[in-house]
Amino acid sequence: MKKPDNYIYPAVLTYEDGYDIAVTFPDLPGCATCGSDEEDAMKMAKEALGGHLWCMETDGDEIPAPSKIKDVAHDENEVVVLVEVYMPVIRLAHENRSVNRTVTLPAWLNARACEIGVNFSQVLQAALIRELKLNEE
Repeated sequence: MKKPDNYIYPAVLTYEDGYDIAVTFPDLPGCATCGSDEEDAMKMAKEALGGHLWCMETDGDEIPAPSKIKDVAHDENEVVVLVEVYMPVIRLAHENRSVNRTVTLPAWLNARACEIGVNFSQVLQAALIRELKLNEE
């Protein structure tokens, strides 16, 4: 089944004097963040929502339908807003992220490579692409 490109969920912004603006998503327990001001809170809300939904997609969790904004309960110090995320960009960022790997080399080989300034990451990537025949696709 094709995953949606866009998700739009209601978020509750909670204002408390002297504190950051808290952001929660009533339909997605555990998805919460905060921001120092409204602009920062909205930026953080998009990031939190995108990451949370990506994890749910990756884990195969059922993603609930978003509530209608008029149905979201909130207090006087809270505002309900809609937050939209574009998932293809988020999915691509996670697929192309770098990961750390520990490799074991003979000391003499490591020393020689360091002497001439070898970029170990580039060499390993190129070797893996050759080994896996990915350059032929």
